[in-house]
Amino acid sequence: MHDTRPNALADALRRLRAGGLGRAWAALPQGLRDLGRRAGEGVARLRDRLPGIRPGAAPTPGHVLSETFAGPPGRRAYRLYVPGGYRGRPRPLVVMLHGCTQTPEDFATGTGMNALAEAETILVAYPEQPRSANQARCWNWYSPADQGRDSGETGIIAGITRAVMDAYAVDPRRVYVAGISAGGSAAANVAVAYPDLYAAVGVHSGLCAGAARSLSGAIAAMRDGVAGTASPIPTIVFHGDRDTTVNPKNAAALAAATGERLIRRDEGQVPNGRAYERHLYADAAGRPAVEHWVIHGSGHAWSGGDPAGSYTDPQGPSATREMWRFFKEHPRRT
Repeated sequence: MHDTRPNALADALRRLRAGGLGRAWAALPQGLRDLGRRAGEGVARLRDRLPGIRPGAAPTPGHVLSETFAGPPGRRAYRLYVPGGYRGRPRPLVVMLHGCTQTPEDFATGTGMNALAEAETILVAYPEQPRSANQARCWNWYSPADQGRDSGETGIIAGITRAVMDAYAVDPRRVYVAGISAGGSAAANVAVAYPDLYAAVGVHSGLCAGAARSLSGAIAAMRDGVAGTASPIPTIVFHGDRDTTVNPKNAAALAAATGERLIRRDEGQVPNGRAYERHLYADAAGRPAVEHWVIHGSGHAWSGGDPAGSYTDPQGPSATREMWRFFKEHPRRT
């Protein structure tokens, strides 16, 4: 039998020199990838025995890759989680946008999205907002230059999405975007700008697309709540009703902007945790299209998140699980 490993290794090296770490990894034979994974797991086990390392801090069996997108809209680094079960067959992709002061690593920890991705075999991209673009690492969701199609930060986020789709087998009908706070507001902008690319959007503690067009307008919208442009794709919204950073009225505005019809209202309680309401809206055809979750007693924090990450509320229902459940129910219609 002809051995293809030398050719595969040469191809991987070419990809690596070109700056495509994700492509280089994907080009390696499965046996070599498994060997690298086992070596990484051995290092992780050793690390857990060292002083100062939290037990259980070893990564999940997948891999976090550091990549960079550069194109006409701009340049950004991003992290990409590739689950251990990825075998080159089309899988869903979720793009996760962190909030102010956060990093991709912090956001991944707080949401627990990588663990869910490992269980469900999905790819997850975490674009990074650097301090050079915003001193507090906020996505500039209120800037007109960063709200439209093929320009600014919306164009960069879409560019990262397409770069992952080019490098990996991604189901084009199951590409999603979600975020918290400034990241949630940026996700809303992206949904409006690219309804042909994303199947659904998740907005946690954020605002409508186009809710502001200046920094002063952003501050007023966060304080008072304001309507904006309706999302043209299925939308799931989470917001704590004790949020003093972004007025919960913004979540209601997100749900109301679509003009969809309320078809159900549920109430629930997390065991030893928070009570919540879920409002379900249907589109003109009667299909569920919007969910609005109100978390009672929660502030500006990812509901059901891991306290090891910033801006999380472990007492609430899991926004991560519920967003993924909603996403699975809403592949992009062709």
